[in-house]
Amino acid sequence: MHRHHNGLKTAVLLGGLSGIILLAGYALGGTTGLLIALAISLVVNGVSYFNSDKIALRSMRAYPVSEAQAPWYYSMVRELATAARQPMPRLYVSPTNQPNAFATGRSPRHAAVCVTEGIVQVLEKRELRAVLGHELSHVYSRDILTSSVAGALASMITYLGYLAWFIPMGGSGDDDRPNPLVGLVMLILGPIAAGLVQLAISRSREYEADADGARLSGDPLALAGALRKIDMGAASLPLPEQSSLVSTSHLMIANPFRGGGLTALFSTHPPMPERIRRLEEMAGYRR
Repeated sequence: MHRHHNGLKTAVLLGGLSGIILLAGYALGGTTGLLIALAISLVVNGVSYFNSDKIALRSMRAYPVSEAQAPWYYSMVRELATAARQPMPRLYVSPTNQPNAFATGRSPRHAAVCVTEGIVQVLEKRELRAVLGHELSHVYSRDILTSSVAGALASMITYLGYLAWFIPMGGSGDDDRPNPLVGLVMLILGPIAAGLVQLAISRSREYEADADGARLSGDPLALAGALRKIDMGAASLPLPEQSSLVSTSHLMIANPFRGGGLTALFSTHPPMPERIRRLEEMAGYRR
């Protein structure tokens, strides 16, 4: 029942993003703009569906590793995948000093898990195993596909907002021509609305992956300890906010950028202290 409710909620949110795109297209170009926005939306969804894993891995310069190169890595993931009765994903490592990890792929049979070189150096094996449980839980819940599509749609809405500066807006007397006031509203509020919808999708699923990953690994305190170390490492070694990394950041277990202020309010990741508190509560831990 819980999964069904989350699936329905996500479908409504993704529908809302698509609706914003169509409204923005109409505001910028009338019926023609609406049809163009619809066509682009379908293309974006198709590209996200089939290529989200390649895009994410490329943005982090990730390279594949064999079992001979990283036997500990394969052993941990194989154990967790077997316990979940799921296929073995492809395994990658990113040459990044910041401790972080992410999973990508449209389904368990097309999944990839990536850890950074930094996270391997910082975490104990027990903590790293719990992080891998978190990432695999995202895969098994189909969160990766959902968040990738949501990210692509949100980026498209932002680009449509930028186009409003360059596309001349007609008068509102003709029903088939865009209303300049609506176009101005979409320029300002469209990207904000898209960001809020993406935030709602990502934050709820991050809490769920924490809980599911803790159950899969059987060690919620190890995941809590890992998140504490990852949070400190990401804060001391923030990644540059390049467009390719921004589009991938929602997949990572922790916000890879420098947080604080208004940025924290609009982060796709929930507050780390709250995530840690929930995991400690799962374990019955009392300070």
